[in-house]
Amino acid sequence: MSDPYDDQNIFARILRGEIPVQAVYEDEYALAFPDIAPKAPVHVLVIPRGRYISHADFSARASDAEITGFTRAVGEVARKLGVEQSGYRLLSNSGPNAGQEVPHYHVHLLAGERLGPIRTS
Repeated sequence: MSDPYDDQNIFARILRGEIPVQAVYEDEYALAFPDIAPKAPVHVLVIPRGRYISHADFSARASDAEITGFTRAVGEVARKLGVEQSGYRLLSNSGPNAGQEVPHYHVHLLAGERLGPIRTS
């Protein structure tokens, strides 16, 4: 982790209840809610409840219970949304070169239509 966690980022504020969201799923490890600028018919963000900036930070510092709980939460969101059979994409941007806009680890779950190829160059 290169930068300290910013307690004023929008996801931290959502987790504290300062900004309301319509939860798709929540438990002790994760919160999932629709993206405000969806890139697919189904576009949900899944965020861990802990103070993690990126996947590297999360995988290095989160407890085994947090990692397992978050991973299971992502799977539960896919099941709850009914996109397992048709398919879905998980995406997590990490850092400025990848386009990470909020410095809180999160996974985008996209589905609901045939998604185009991932950019490779």
